[in-house]
Amino acid sequence: MSEITYDDFWKVEVRTGKVIRAEPFPEAHKPAYKLWIDLGEIGVKQSSAQITRLYTPEELIGMRVLAVTNLSPIRVAGFKSEVLVLGVEMDDGEVALVQADREVPLGSRIT
Repeated sequence: MSEITYDDFWKVEVRTGKVIRAEPFPEAHKPAYKLWIDLGEIGVKQSSAQITRLYTPEELIGMRVLAVTNLSPIRVAGFKSEVLVLGVEMDDGEVALVQADREVPLGSRIT
């Protein structure tokens, strides 16, 4: 893996959000959910997340997550995914979501 500079790192905006809506995404090629994430002053943004084996839509509601907010949006099976929710890939390939260990203001930038 190549090194990046601190200036490169600061180009990526990682912010705190709260999942306010989650639903199955059967149109996606791989099992996924459609998420709506409240990012405070940034607003509510959509994301597609392949996390169906570790989470249910019901338990995602209210969960605090970290998301990259300055990527170009992409379309996943017709759904506009505007942010990338961050997770850690485990040995079995499943993804565990990354969360702050305190209640922090929505939309706060990770430093």
